[in-house]
Amino acid sequence: QVQLVESGGGLVQAGGSLRLSCAASGRTFSSYSMGWFRQGTGKEREFVAGIRWSDGTTTYADSVKGSFTISGDNANNTVYLQMNSLKPEDTAEYYCAARVGGTSYFPSAYKYWGQGTQVTVSS
Repeated sequence: QVQLVESGGGLVQAGGSLRLSCAASGRTFSSYSMGWFRQGTGKEREFVAGIRWSDGTTTYADSVKGSFTISGDNANNTVYLQMNSLKPEDTAEYYCAARVGGTSYFPSAYKYWGQGTQVTVSS
């Protein structure tokens, strides 16, 4: 049983930083990719960043390039999302997801999901 547990969300002022964590368990993840998605109130879930465990290849949405960094700790099966220069429009519930194969921009491509962690950026 794959389990993904996010943590690290909270309230931060615009321009501030947060680091989200996603602890994965229940499987050997070497053939998986991990993605971070977010969903604001009344909005569709959107891709933020992804990383492929096998070689560390990372992918970012254009809206977060240069501000967010995804990284992985293979030894602890944990994926991080470092978010800098946060803006009010980054406010959303952030989800970690896992899929076999390469990173995908589409939520439907991911089989496993965490419960989400709320990020609120005040202006």
